[in-house]
Amino acid sequence: MSRSTIRLEAIDPLEIYGATNKNLEALCSYFPELKVIARGNDIILDGKEEDISAFTTKLNMLVERRHHKTNITPYDVEDLFENEDRADRFKLCGDSVIVHGNDGKPIKARNRTQEEMVRSYFENDLIFAVGPAGTGKTYIAIALAVRALKNREIKRIILTRPAVEAGERLGFLPGDLKDKLDPYLQPLYDALGDMIPPKRLQEFMTEGTIQIAPLAYMRGRTLDRACVILDEAQNTNLGQLKMFLTRMGCDAKFIVTGDASQIDLPNKKDSGLLKGIELTKGIKGIKTIFFRNEDIVRHPLVSKIVKAFEKGEQS
Repeated sequence: MSRSTIRLEAIDPLEIYGATNKNLEALCSYFPELKVIARGNDIILDGKEEDISAFTTKLNMLVERRHHKTNITPYDVEDLFENEDRADRFKLCGDSVIVHGNDGKPIKARNRTQEEMVRSYFENDLIFAVGPAGTGKTYIAIALAVRALKNREIKRIILTRPAVEAGERLGFLPGDLKDKLDPYLQPLYDALGDMIPPKRLQEFMTEGTIQIAPLAYMRGRTLDRACVILDEAQNTNLGQLKMFLTRMGCDAKFIVTGDASQIDLPNKKDSGLLKGIELTKGIKGIKTIFFRNEDIVRHPLVSKIVKAFEKGEQS
């Protein structure tokens, strides 16, 4: 039997132990023969040397993960053991592949702003991605969500979008909820269809692993261990945006995308996107990525069209 003491440096122990020591208890459950005593920043271990070594390694991994997440939960502890052979997914950036498409083609960031969005996703729990059409902000968001689902970092993907054209009142449209929303969520489905085989995508939809949730129906929900994407957020007012953001549950990732130049609200001043970004500026765990015309990755004409319309609006 051996004894060892681990000291947590430059970090609040509560951030690792969790509320009422839930994270620490989850970690200890994988080492039933190891006696673990936590006293402030010190963790005292009594047991076999191999158990002490393994516990220390996992604890260090948990501390490292905390540097890339706003908070640590028992789910993170579970992942340490379920995905032991997986490379550190929280360091994806640069030329790294986010996910492979159905045709085997790698999907990855195509410019520096997209790279910044990818890095920011792993370092924050809430991302605002704002910019003109064609910059790939929604596509990258979908790719990150699919990657997280495939890696079992999350349990579900939730897609939401304000159906402004229908006044958020979908009852008069024919069909069930999915039929009513499909026209407004089609761009998201198109991206999902590039990354998940059609049969598997249908299974995910049927079992609720991938959900459609109109913004008007989000009130009252708490979204845990999910990647939630709000698209076309420029068409939300400040109250709707606040309602959406406060749905965030434990171990969730939220991505908000929008284009402030394409507001469909009757009064463009009602848009809450830029107001919400300004109000949350400086909060740890929230990052805003601004795309520019130079970041457009669609047909070369798209960038010229955007510039022409901006020039016309200014004049």
